[in-house]
Amino acid sequence: MTLNVDHLLHTADTLEAAILRLTQTPSEDTVLYDLFRNAAIKSFELSLETTGKLLRKTLKLYTGNPKSVDQLIFNDLFRHAGKHSLLTEEEIERWLAYRATRNNTAHDYGEAFAEKTLTILPNYLVDLRNLAQRMQDIFNGTTTE
Repeated sequence: MTLNVDHLLHTADTLEAAILRLTQTPSEDTVLYDLFRNAAIKSFELSLETTGKLLRKTLKLYTGNPKSVDQLIFNDLFRHAGKHSLLTEEEIERWLAYRATRNNTAHDYGEAFAEKTLTILPNYLVDLRNLAQRMQDIFNGTTTE
């Protein structure tokens, strides 16, 4: 079994570029500002969903019953990742908060909520890239644990 995190890292790069362009765009330029804000939020949503799929694949390495991993709800993926030392307790809490934010972005289209979501994205990028590397290391057999 192999794991390819290239698409996930591409979504991280897209998110980072959207954030950068957003910070360079005056809020008075409402069309461009909204375009980059929406791109950042959509990249966040896509990368979080992709993370869940790859984490599911990674967790299957730790169980004798891979189908049981398919039955886990999204938040339980992160809790199980903690059980297998893929995430620390603090990271699990952050990932659960990211997921809650993502669920809200899917249902709350308000400008204030979108702006609030933007504030978590820089830290999310760090966590995203760290987890992608950990998952890749596990599949490559290069973990130190």
